[in-house]
Amino acid sequence: MHIGLVGLGKMGGNMRTRMRQAGLTVVGYDRNPDLSDVDSLAAMVDALPSPRVVWVMVPHGEPTRSTIAELKDLLGAGDLVVDGGNSKYTDDTVNAALLGEKGIGFVDCGVSGGVWGLENGYALMCGGSEEDVAKVQPAFDALKPAEGGFVHAGRTPGAGHFAKMVHNGIEYAMMQAYAEGWELLEKVDLVENVPEVYDSWRHGTVIRSWLLDLLTEAISADTHLDNLRGYAEDSGEGRWTVQAAIDHAVPMHVIASSLFARFTSRQDDSPAMKAIAAMRNQFGGHAVHTEPPPGGEANPDV
Repeated sequence: MHIGLVGLGKMGGNMRTRMRQAGLTVVGYDRNPDLSDVDSLAAMVDALPSPRVVWVMVPHGEPTRSTIAELKDLLGAGDLVVDGGNSKYTDDTVNAALLGEKGIGFVDCGVSGGVWGLENGYALMCGGSEEDVAKVQPAFDALKPAEGGFVHAGRTPGAGHFAKMVHNGIEYAMMQAYAEGWELLEKVDLVENVPEVYDSWRHGTVIRSWLLDLLTEAISADTHLDNLRGYAEDSGEGRWTVQAAIDHAVPMHVIASSLFARFTSRQDDSPAMKAIAAMRNQFGGHAVHTEPPPGGEANPDV
C-alpha cells in the first residue's frame, strides 16, 4: 500500500516508521523540512498512485480544516482522506461533506497510544463507510497492536472520533482517581513506602492499568514529584465529552469532576475556595488562613 501522511510530529513521525516497518510505502509531509519527505503537500499527492489515500495528523480545529480544504483541491474522485487527529466529532460531518463534493472519501480515526505507539502499536477507532475503511485497512493493520486494538466504530463520519472522545473522558477520570489516591497516601505518615504501594497494585489487583504503570514509574523516579508543578492542561476532548453528556442528558459525575479538577490546577489560590473559607468563618467562626503581617506569623493559633 502507498499512503501519504501529513504531520510528522511525535505521533505522526512514529506512525510513519511503524507503517514502513510493516512494508507500506509512506510519503510524509511536514512544514518542518527536516522531517518531511517532500517539499509540499502537492508534491506528496503527486508521489502517490491512484486511488490515493492521505492520512492527516495535525492539530485539531483550523489546522485540520485548512489541510483538508487544501487536499480537496489536490485530490480527485475515488481518493480518500483519513483524519487521524483529535478532531471534534462534529467537524467530521462537515469535512466528509466537503470532500464528498468531489467524490473524495473520508474516514475519521481516533488514535491512542502516545509516544509508546511505535513499539506497542496504536488503538484505532474509525468511522466511515465499509468501502472507505477497507481502503485504509492495510494501514490500520500496520499501526494496531499485534492482537486487537482496532474497531470500526460506526459507518457515520464522526463515530471514530466520538469513541476516542469518550475514551479520553474516561482517561481523565482514571488519572484523577490515581492522583487523589497518591495525594492521600503522601499526606498520611502511616504509609512509609508510597511508590512501593503503587507498584504492588500493578500485579493482581482490580485497578491495575497502563496509567498505573506510568504513574508508578514517575513516582519511583521522583517520589514526591518535587520537580513538577501541579498544573494540568485539558486537550479539549474532556470538555467535549462532558458537553455531549449534557446534550444527551447522560449523568457524568466522575468525568465532569475530573475535568473541573484540571481547571483548579491552573489557579495559584482558588477564588472559590477563598469564598468557602469566608463562609465557614462567618457561620461557624472557623479559622481562616491569611498572609502573615510584617514581622509576624500567619494564624499563630491555628
